[in-house]
Amino acid sequence: MLTRTTLNREAYKALRRAILGRKLPPGRKLVVRVLAEELGLSPTPIKEALAALEREGLVQAIPHRGYFVSNPSPEDIREIYSLREVLEGLAARLAVENNGKTLPKQLEKILAQQRKAAQAGDLEAYGDLDLEFHKTLWEASRNKRLLAVAETIDGQIRLLINSSAVIPGRLPLSLAEHEAVLEAVSRHDPEAAEAAMRAHVQRAKEALTRFFQS
Repeated sequence: MLTRTTLNREAYKALRRAILGRKLPPGRKLVVRVLAEELGLSPTPIKEALAALEREGLVQAIPHRGYFVSNPSPEDIREIYSLREVLEGLAARLAVENNGKTLPKQLEKILAQQRKAAQAGDLEAYGDLDLEFHKTLWEASRNKRLLAVAETIDGQIRLLINSSAVIPGRLPLSLAEHEAVLEAVSRHDPEAAEAAMRAHVQRAKEALTRFFQS
Protein backbone atom coordinates (compact mmCIF):
# COMPACT_ATOMS: atom_id res chain seq x y z
CA MET A 1 0.00 0.00 0.00
CA LEU A 2 1.30 3.42 -0.91
CA THR A 3 1.97 5.75 1.99
CA ARG A 4 0.35 9.17 2.26
CA THR A 5 3.73 10.82 1.71
CA THR A 6 4.25 8.84 -1.49
CA LEU A 7 0.78 9.76 -2.76
CA ASN A 8 1.40 13.44 -2.02
CA ARG A 9 4.70 13.28 -3.88
CA GLU A 10 3.16 11.52 -6.88
CA ALA A 11 0.32 14.05 -7.05
CA TYR A 12 2.80 16.91 -6.80
CA LYS A 13 5.03 15.48 -9.54
CA ALA A 14 2.09 14.82 -11.88
CA LEU A 15 0.59 18.28 -11.45
CA ARG A 16 3.94 20.03 -11.66
CA ARG A 17 4.75 18.17 -14.89
CA ALA A 18 1.37 19.10 -16.37
CA ILE A 19 1.81 22.78 -15.46
CA LEU A 20 5.37 23.06 -16.72
CA GLY A 21 4.47 21.13 -19.87
CA ARG A 22 1.55 23.54 -20.38
CA LYS A 23 -1.01 20.72 -20.38
CA LEU A 24 -2.48 22.83 -17.60
CA PRO A 25 -1.93 26.28 -19.11
CA PRO A 26 -1.58 29.57 -17.22
CA GLY A 27 -4.91 30.73 -15.82
CA ARG A 28 -6.51 27.26 -15.79
CA LYS A 29 -8.71 26.57 -12.75
CA LEU A 30 -7.63 23.48 -10.82
CA VAL A 31 -10.64 21.62 -9.43
CA VAL A 32 -9.65 19.14 -6.72
CA ARG A 33 -12.42 16.66 -7.50
CA VAL A 34 -11.60 16.60 -11.22
CA LEU A 35 -7.87 16.25 -10.62
CA ALA A 36 -8.46 13.47 -8.09
CA GLU A 37 -10.54 11.53 -10.63
CA GLU A 38 -8.00 12.05 -13.42
CA LEU A 39 -5.07 10.92 -11.27
CA GLY A 40 -6.98 8.15 -9.49
CA LEU A 41 -6.29 9.63 -6.07
CA SER A 42 -8.31 10.91 -3.13
CA PRO A 43 -8.74 14.66 -2.67
CA THR A 44 -6.26 14.85 0.25
CA PRO A 45 -2.99 14.32 -1.68
CA ILE A 46 -4.28 16.64 -4.42
CA LYS A 47 -4.95 19.42 -1.91
CA GLU A 48 -1.53 18.98 -0.31
CA ALA A 49 0.17 18.93 -3.72
CA LEU A 50 -1.63 22.15 -4.69
CA ALA A 51 -0.51 23.78 -1.44
CA ALA A 52 3.10 22.79 -2.22
CA LEU A 53 2.80 24.14 -5.76
CA GLU A 54 1.41 27.39 -4.38
CA ARG A 55 4.47 27.77 -2.16
CA GLU A 56 6.61 27.17 -5.24
CA GLY A 57 4.80 29.92 -7.14
CA LEU A 58 3.34 27.65 -9.83
CA VAL A 59 -0.22 27.82 -8.47
CA GLN A 60 -2.25 30.69 -7.09
CA ALA A 61 -4.96 30.30 -4.44
CA ILE A 62 -7.74 32.88 -4.78
CA PRO A 63 -10.11 33.17 -1.78
CA HIS A 64 -13.62 31.84 -2.48
CA ARG A 65 -12.61 30.86 -6.01
CA GLY A 66 -10.05 28.08 -5.63
CA TYR A 67 -6.70 27.21 -7.17
CA PHE A 68 -5.47 28.44 -10.56
CA VAL A 69 -2.29 27.88 -12.55
CA SER A 70 -0.25 31.05 -12.10
CA ASN A 71 -0.76 33.42 -15.00
CA PRO A 72 1.84 36.20 -14.81
CA SER A 73 0.84 39.58 -16.17
CA PRO A 74 3.25 41.79 -18.15
CA GLU A 75 3.70 43.80 -14.96
CA ASP A 76 4.55 40.62 -13.00
CA ILE A 77 7.16 39.74 -15.64
CA ARG A 78 8.69 43.21 -15.51
CA GLU A 79 8.90 43.13 -11.71
CA ILE A 80 10.31 39.59 -11.52
CA TYR A 81 12.84 40.12 -14.29
CA SER A 82 13.94 43.55 -13.10
CA LEU A 83 14.73 41.91 -9.76
CA ARG A 84 16.31 38.94 -11.51
CA GLU A 85 18.58 41.14 -13.60
CA VAL A 86 20.14 42.69 -10.49
CA LEU A 87 20.31 39.45 -8.50
CA GLU A 88 21.57 37.25 -11.34
CA GLY A 89 24.14 39.77 -12.50
CA LEU A 90 25.49 40.15 -8.99
CA ALA A 91 25.48 36.38 -8.48
CA ALA A 92 27.48 35.83 -11.68
CA ARG A 93 30.09 38.41 -10.71
CA LEU A 94 30.46 37.13 -7.14
CA ALA A 95 30.57 33.52 -8.34
CA VAL A 96 33.56 34.24 -10.55
CA GLU A 97 35.31 36.21 -7.81
CA ASN A 98 34.70 33.54 -5.16
CA ASN A 99 34.63 30.25 -7.02
CA GLY A 100 36.11 30.81 -10.44
CA LYS A 101 38.28 27.67 -10.66
CA THR A 102 35.65 24.94 -10.25
CA LEU A 103 32.67 26.78 -11.70
CA PRO A 104 33.32 26.45 -15.49
CA LYS A 105 33.21 22.64 -15.40
CA GLN A 106 29.97 22.67 -13.40
CA LEU A 107 28.29 25.06 -15.81
CA GLU A 108 29.60 23.27 -18.92
CA LYS A 109 28.14 19.97 -17.69
CA ILE A 110 24.72 21.55 -17.11
CA LEU A 111 24.83 23.34 -20.46
CA ALA A 112 25.68 20.11 -22.29
CA GLN A 113 22.64 18.45 -20.68
CA GLN A 114 20.51 21.45 -21.64
CA ARG A 115 21.52 21.08 -25.28
CA LYS A 116 20.52 17.40 -25.21
CA ALA A 117 17.16 18.19 -23.61
CA ALA A 118 16.52 20.91 -26.22
CA GLN A 119 17.38 18.53 -29.08
CA ALA A 120 15.02 15.92 -27.60
CA GLY A 121 12.25 18.47 -27.19
CA ASP A 122 12.05 17.70 -23.48
CA LEU A 123 11.03 21.12 -22.20
CA GLU A 124 10.47 19.97 -18.63
CA ALA A 125 14.04 18.67 -18.37
CA TYR A 126 15.31 21.73 -20.22
CA GLY A 127 13.59 24.05 -17.76
CA ASP A 128 14.94 22.15 -14.75
CA LEU A 129 18.46 22.38 -16.17
CA ASP A 130 18.04 26.04 -17.06
CA LEU A 131 17.16 26.85 -13.47
CA GLU A 132 19.99 24.60 -12.24
CA PHE A 133 22.44 26.66 -14.35
CA HIS A 134 21.28 29.81 -12.57
CA LYS A 135 21.11 28.20 -9.13
CA THR A 136 24.71 27.02 -9.51
CA LEU A 137 25.73 30.66 -9.85
CA TRP A 138 23.53 31.74 -6.93
CA GLU A 139 25.17 29.16 -4.68
CA ALA A 140 28.67 29.90 -5.98
CA SER A 141 28.20 33.56 -5.06
CA ARG A 142 28.56 32.52 -1.40
CA ASN A 143 26.12 35.26 -0.46
CA LYS A 144 23.48 33.74 1.80
CA ARG A 145 21.10 36.68 1.56
CA LEU A 146 21.27 36.76 -2.22
CA LEU A 147 20.50 33.04 -2.28
CA ALA A 148 17.57 33.46 0.11
CA VAL A 149 16.03 36.24 -2.00
CA ALA A 150 16.55 34.32 -5.25
CA GLU A 151 14.91 31.20 -3.82
CA THR A 152 11.73 33.11 -2.94
CA ILE A 153 10.99 33.61 -6.65
CA ASP A 154 12.50 30.46 -8.15
CA GLY A 155 9.09 28.82 -8.67
CA GLN A 156 7.87 31.82 -10.67
CA ILE A 157 11.16 31.86 -12.58
CA ARG A 158 10.73 28.15 -13.39
CA LEU A 159 7.26 28.71 -14.82
CA LEU A 160 8.48 31.62 -16.93
CA ILE A 161 11.49 29.63 -18.16
CA ASN A 162 9.11 27.03 -19.58
CA SER A 163 6.96 29.74 -21.14
CA SER A 164 10.07 31.27 -22.68
CA ALA A 165 11.17 27.91 -24.10
CA VAL A 166 8.01 27.59 -26.23
CA ILE A 167 8.47 31.03 -27.84
CA PRO A 168 9.58 30.40 -31.45
CA GLY A 169 13.32 30.94 -31.79
CA ARG A 170 13.89 31.76 -28.13
CA LEU A 171 15.37 28.44 -26.98
CA PRO A 172 18.53 28.50 -29.17
CA LEU A 173 19.07 32.15 -28.25
CA SER A 174 18.82 31.30 -24.57
CA LEU A 175 21.41 28.54 -24.99
CA ALA A 176 23.73 30.96 -26.77
CA GLU A 177 23.30 33.45 -23.92
CA HIS A 178 24.21 30.76 -21.38
CA GLU A 179 27.28 30.01 -23.49
CA ALA A 180 28.26 33.68 -23.28
CA VAL A 181 27.98 33.55 -19.50
CA LEU A 182 30.06 30.37 -19.41
CA GLU A 183 32.72 31.94 -21.64
CA ALA A 184 33.07 34.92 -19.28
CA VAL A 185 33.24 32.61 -16.26
CA SER A 186 35.90 30.50 -18.00
CA ARG A 187 37.98 33.64 -18.62
CA HIS A 188 37.62 34.48 -14.90
CA ASP A 189 36.18 37.86 -15.88
CA PRO A 190 33.63 38.86 -13.23
CA GLU A 191 32.54 42.07 -14.98
CA ALA A 192 31.94 40.24 -18.27
CA ALA A 193 30.03 37.48 -16.46
CA GLU A 194 27.76 40.06 -14.84
CA ALA A 195 27.19 41.84 -18.17
CA ALA A 196 26.43 38.59 -20.01
CA MET A 197 23.98 37.47 -17.35
CA ARG A 198 22.19 40.81 -17.22
CA ALA A 199 21.87 40.78 -21.02
CA HIS A 200 20.45 37.24 -20.87
CA VAL A 201 17.79 38.22 -18.32
CA GLN A 202 16.89 41.40 -20.23
CA ARG A 203 16.35 39.48 -23.47
CA ALA A 204 14.24 36.86 -21.70
CA LYS A 205 12.10 39.62 -20.18
CA GLU A 206 11.55 41.26 -23.58
CA ALA A 207 10.60 37.93 -25.20
CA LEU A 208 8.20 36.99 -22.41
CA THR A 209 6.56 40.39 -22.32
CA ARG A 210 5.83 40.16 -26.06
CA PHE A 211 4.62 36.57 -25.67
CA PHE A 212 2.12 37.30 -22.88
CA GLN A 213 0.86 40.45 -24.63
CA SER A 214 0.18 38.61 -27.90
